[in-house]
Formats: sequence, structure tokens, C-alpha cells
Amino acid sequence: MTRFNVNAARAQRLEVDGTDWEFELDDEVFRLPREFPRAMARKLSQVDDNDVDGLLEILLGEEQYERFDKHLVTVQDVAALLEAYGKETGLPLGEG
Repeated sequence: MTRFNVNAARAQRLEVDGTDWEFELDDEVFRLPREFPRAMARKLSQVDDNDVDGLLEILLGEEQYERFDKHLVTVQDVAALLEAYGKETGLPLGEG
């Protein structure tokens, strides 16, 4: 019987996709993790479904969130961003 190797599977996923998913806003580049530790998943699960800023702050981290927060971004912009992120990473976020 062959054992499933979690580390090998992770390495293979990251080799294909890279470690970060990037998006651009007003000529600034931001990075979101393609995978995140269980501790981050716990934090995300504690964020209210309507707390878009809380979700973004966890995903972006403090430094990037401060930069992101300076831009004029609509709820529709964020929804489109989260939809694209979910499709490309398999991490559905912001869905009702």
C-alpha cells in the first residue's frame, strides 16, 4: 500500500501554482496566499460573513491591508476579487 505524502503533495501544488496569488489595484500589487495554515483558517472562520474588511485584513496581513485600505474600492470590487481568488486557488471565500 502506498502512503499519501502530504509534504510531497503540497510541494507539487506550490510548484505548479507558486506560493502567492497576486492582484493589481491602481498600479499596486498585492499578494494573497494560495494556501494558508490552519491557524489562519480558524481566524477566517471566526469572521462574520458580512465583515469584508476583517476577511481582507486576515488574508492580506497588516502591512498590505493598510496599503489596500487607502484605495477607493467598492463592495462589488471586493466580491469580484474574492470570486477570482476562489476560482484560481480553490479557496472559495465571500460566498453566501
